[in-house]
Amino acid sequence: MTQEGAKMSGGGASKPMPMDGIRVLDLSRVLAGPWCTQMLADFGADVIKIERPGQGDDSRAWGPPFYESADGHERVSAYFCAANRGKRSVCLDLESEADRQALRELALRSDVLVENFKAGSLARHGLDYATLSALNPRLVYCSITGYGQTGPYAARPGYDSIIQAVGGMMSVTGLPDDAAGGGPQKTGIPIIDLMTGVYACCGVLMALREREASGQGQHLDLSLMDVQVSALSTLAANFLACGQAPQRNGNEHPTVVPGDAVQCLDGPLMLMVGNDRQFQRLCRHLDRESLARDPRYATNELRVQGKNALMAQLREAFRGQTRQYWLERLLAEDIPCGPIQTVAEVLADPHVRHRALVAAAPDPVFGEIRAMGSALRMSRTPARHGRAPTVLGEHTEAVLSSLASSRLQSNPQAK
Repeated sequence: MTQEGAKMSGGGASKPMPMDGIRVLDLSRVLAGPWCTQMLADFGADVIKIERPGQGDDSRAWGPPFYESADGHERVSAYFCAANRGKRSVCLDLESEADRQALRELALRSDVLVENFKAGSLARHGLDYATLSALNPRLVYCSITGYGQTGPYAARPGYDSIIQAVGGMMSVTGLPDDAAGGGPQKTGIPIIDLMTGVYACCGVLMALREREASGQGQHLDLSLMDVQVSALSTLAANFLACGQAPQRNGNEHPTVVPGDAVQCLDGPLMLMVGNDRQFQRLCRHLDRESLARDPRYATNELRVQGKNALMAQLREAFRGQTRQYWLERLLAEDIPCGPIQTVAEVLADPHVRHRALVAAAPDPVFGEIRAMGSALRMSRTPARHGRAPTVLGEHTEAVLSSLASSRLQSNPQAK
């Protein structure tokens, strides 16, 4: 923890938080890096977001929809607000030596720096890990790129959708080629950006923990590609075991049957019947007990082999009643299932409301800003969602004035 970070937490809350006293410089833009630093801010870190003067993070303009001030002079996209809660905004021009020097001074007084510039870009500004760690050996420096700091693709730009294509995710997402609407699909949300943000946050926390023993920071090399390929997990493990490439199966689980969406009278229901006992109970409630006794479906392995014939009979049974009818009966028997809901239905869901997953933060410029809150539930130190994303450059003067004061304290003769 830096002394400067301890004095300038920026949170304004008296209740101790897990990341109190940790200062984070956020040079990242769009989603992966900002998602990481928002997670740290939610638990007390003083996150200073460094943005370009006059423009800021590109995602401020990624709309509609936008939040707008009452006078119409300010606006910010809902996209930006989703990943920038609880931060302070400081405008610095990296093409200006004076501003670069200010950034170096901030790095000297910080614990963590997160950036997502192309590999090698910050070196020409004297803001790379080698330069800044020489000034502050305790600095944890996290670089997030599309393909990593090294390797044949290191110089390539990388967005989530591109990485899903190159990294194999799209090849296993969507319907088979011979089905209507079949072909590779990207996921409905930028899942690789979000996962990379979580990985980055975990890496930062581990590096800070290790620093307690060594007294030294280190460089974290996070890439969307690495995260994407590692996320192939069980599919890659299956391929490595047998050499058979996984196929697109739509909503169907490749190794569990029944594990698929079924159509009810009023909409789709997702099933995941993970063992033989659950399968027997399912057949009983569907009035298909003969299937439970059929030796062709006695085990999951056999059900996978005979899935087409089996699922045809199960689908026919589900069509006759509503989702709620089946939910009540199947859940009463601990048979895993759930309705396929829209985003609107999810946000109105009583369980989601009970878990307080929507964070509302008052803002003097834009009014109330709502976005998804932290998924972490900690009994003594819960997340703090009190400060909305800020207006571009809102804290520039205060932060730079603090730097000037620090210079005077360290060198009184400079007065």
